[in-house]
Formats: sequence, structure tokens, C-alpha cells
Amino acid sequence: MAAPVLALRDVSKSFGATRALSGMTLELWPGEVHAVVGENGAGKSTMIKIMTGVHAPSTGGVEVDGRPVTLSGPREARAKGVSAIYQEPMVFPDLDVAENIFISATDLGLVQRRGLLRERARELIARIGMSLDPDRVASGLTLAEQQAVEIARALSQDVRVLIMDEPTASLSAHEAGELRRIARGLAAEGVAVVYISHRLEEIFEVAHRVTVIRDGSHISTRPIAEVTPERMIAEMVGREVGNYFRKDESHATPEVLLSVRGLGVEDAFEGVSFDIHRGEVLCLAGLIGARRTDVALSLFGIRPATAGRVLWKGQEVRIGSPRAAMALGIAYVSEDRRKLGLALPLSIRSNVTLATLGKVLTRWGLMRERAERAVTQGYRERLNIRMADADTPVGKLSGGNQQKVMLAKWLETNPQLLIFDEPTRGIDVGAKAEVHDLIRQFVRQGGAALVISSDLPEVLALGDRILVMREGRQMGVIPHEAATQEGVMRLATGQDRDAA
Repeated sequence: MAAPVLALRDVSKSFGATRALSGMTLELWPGEVHAVVGENGAGKSTMIKIMTGVHAPSTGGVEVDGRPVTLSGPREARAKGVSAIYQEPMVFPDLDVAENIFISATDLGLVQRRGLLRERARELIARIGMSLDPDRVASGLTLAEQQAVEIARALSQDVRVLIMDEPTASLSAHEAGELRRIARGLAAEGVAVVYISHRLEEIFEVAHRVTVIRDGSHISTRPIAEVTPERMIAEMVGREVGNYFRKDESHATPEVLLSVRGLGVEDAFEGVSFDIHRGEVLCLAGLIGARRTDVALSLFGIRPATAGRVLWKGQEVRIGSPRAAMALGIAYVSEDRRKLGLALPLSIRSNVTLATLGKVLTRWGLMRERAERAVTQGYRERLNIRMADADTPVGKLSGGNQQKVMLAKWLETNPQLLIFDEPTRGIDVGAKAEVHDLIRQFVRQGGAALVISSDLPEVLALGDRILVMREGRQMGVIPHEAATQEGVMRLATGQDRDAA
């Protein structure tokens, strides 16, 4: 009988007293998409790093084509045909798109022939259904575009095993569908694809088999035909989780907290007008390139508006900086936690109190460490942040737990308007339920939320109203009771325009 192209055999991995994996066994076969699901902190990242040679197992072993191997690093793993696309894109900002794609190329003739290099890059970008100039410098790319470069880089290599770690987390519905098509196409060509996603609907569309892991241990592996969402969720979290994509009753009040009229930022967006009522969740929907994030950056003063008016509680204001936004009571939870949300080398407690240092400093400017730890412990319990202790560098947490730390930081400012930009990107199903409940609790207590999301079920579940954008223009505002996925997509793709 043929051997799996890659296998983990009874693999365990410990970091000091913390055991990240325990007796993990996994077989990857050519020609299949094998989904791996589990909560943040379940051990998925450690498993990937063992398969790619970043970490060595503490016990157990790795096999390639049925033979035991020792992977001394990512270079050796790639030489054996194992590549990975990680949740956070890793590009070189000073290089252009084509150079990033072929950064590991060993064909000097290709590297030296610039025209051919760009033509090959253009072909790879086209395969993932995106339009991206190979000469464009990477420092100006969006998260979705950075992800495209990562995918194209992996496709440029002779892969036998392609690990996709949350590959669609920052992509629109259309782009995510294209990526799933690519994953299936690669499997049809004989590649073993490992597909890790917290979007459970994706799993049922793309996977042939599904492995569930929890607390570092293998729970089950089944053909997709034998899996149900309810069973998968119960195995992931060890408990039943209700339908987190449910619409709560509206808590919107007549009081308008924020009003914008004809808002615009030069070369980004224009003519955006809406009200946000106290107690309301207003969702911004649209495809990648709709410039929804630019609206959020404007309202938080990172890219101040160049046109239009902003009224806060009926008074016209100019939000020229984040400090000005925070003084009003506005907080912004960025989609890019690495660049705009967190200080990764600092401890968890330092990040939680980063925006509110005055609360934990003495009158002489000294840190009241006990107060800082108390604040952090409160959010650890409230948001279910998985961490060894408050002194752990936040960069060592899983993506979902980093997101929770960022939420804690801004909740500590006691905002009245909380702007969430892709709040559940890269977060597991249990954490999604917690974040949704957090947003609902926030507006029930009198706050207001502006939620930017590329996840249409999330938009329909959270939004009292949905504002749809396309290419920097407002296409329409849909009340929840009239909203459907099809209706939102018609506006987002320019097939319709609603003046509601």
C-alpha cells in the first residue's frame, strides 16, 4: 500500500512546562484537501511548525513517503516539497510584488531576466483571481494583496504538501471562493493540501477529510461526508455552542451618537453619509478594495477626512488624530493587529494598558504593577484569553488570543463608539461567539458599534443596518429586516444601487 506523502507519528511537543501537542498523529495523502480545525491554542500552529521544520518534536517523528525524516528547518522542509502560507502574510516591504514572489528562487536566469520574472509573477497572480501589478512595491499592499503574494510565492515552488493556515481570513467572499477553487485544483494535480480555517462553511465546501484537535490532542479524523457542523463544533470546544450567527433584537435608541455627511479622503473614498445611533450596530460590507477600512481610519483620525462633515452628539468636530478620537470616546480595533493594534515584543499586561497608562501609573510616573496585573486578569477572565501569565510577550500568543488582547486594550478606554475592523478574522468558532456576545453586550449597555466585516453571515447576524460600499463609494444602506446575502452582494458588485 502506498504511504502518505507526509505523516506525524505520535508527535508531542513541550515548551518548558507547557505541552502544546500530545500524541498527535496525522496522515496527508496526495490528491486530497485535509482540513484541520480547532480552537485558538489547540495546537494547530505548533503542528504546522513541526511539519515545516521550524520546531522539532519532543517525542514522536515525521515521515515523508513512509520514511522517517528529521527536518532541520524550513529550507529542508521546502526541499522535500512542504510549504506553508501562514495566517499573517510575510512580505518584504521594500521589494516589489514579483521579487517577493520569487524571493526563494534558485534559477538565476529567471531572477536576472526581469521581464520574464514579471510575466511569471503576473501568471501566478492571475491563478488566484486577483489583479496586482508585479512592479508594485509591497509596502503599499493591503492585507488581502499581501496574502495573494504569499499564495503566489507558494505556488511558484514545486510543492507536494501545501499548508494553508487561515488563507481566506483577510479575503472577500469572491476571493475566498477563488482560493478554495485553487486548493481543490492543486489537490486534483496530486498535491496534499492542509486547509486550516475558522470559517466552518469553507471546510464543507473544500475538504475531503477533516481532523479535529483540542488541547494539543487528536480528537477525530473523518471523511467530510460523515461530519456535521454541530458535531465538529462540539468536538472542537468540548461543549455545545449555540448558533453564533444569530441576530439579536435591536437596542438602537433615537439618540444619534455619530453623524457623517459627504465624508471623503482624497484618493480613497468620497460621499459617505450615515448616522450611528446609541445602542446600534452598523455594519460596513463590501469586497476587498471597497475602502471600508479607509472610512474607519478617517473616523479614528489616522487618515483625517479631506471632505465632508462629522458630528459627534450633534456638534461638528474635526477628528485630526487618534488622540482627538479617543478624547471623544471613539476606539478602533484594527484588522492589522501586528502593525496598528499591538506591540508584539511587550508583555500581555503592557499591551492591555497601553492606551490607558494613566490609570496604572503613580503621580510620579511609576508603574503600579499590581493594578496592571489586576486589569489584565479581569480581561483574561472576561474574554477567555489563553495565556501562561501576564508577562508573556503578546507576540507569542495565537492569533485569536492576540485579537482578544487588542479588544481588552480598547475596552479599557471605556469607549462610546467602538469600531471593529474584521473583528473575527482568524478567530475560532468559540471565540467568534464570545466576540459577537461582547459586541451585543457593549451596545446593550449604551455604546454603539461600527463593524467592518467581509463575512456576510456575520454582517447579517450583527448589523441593525448594513452600509454597502464599492470602490470608495457608498452603494446603499439596508435595514436588517430587508437584508440578504444576495442583496448585499448585488450592491457590493455594482449590480444594484439602493438609496435607502
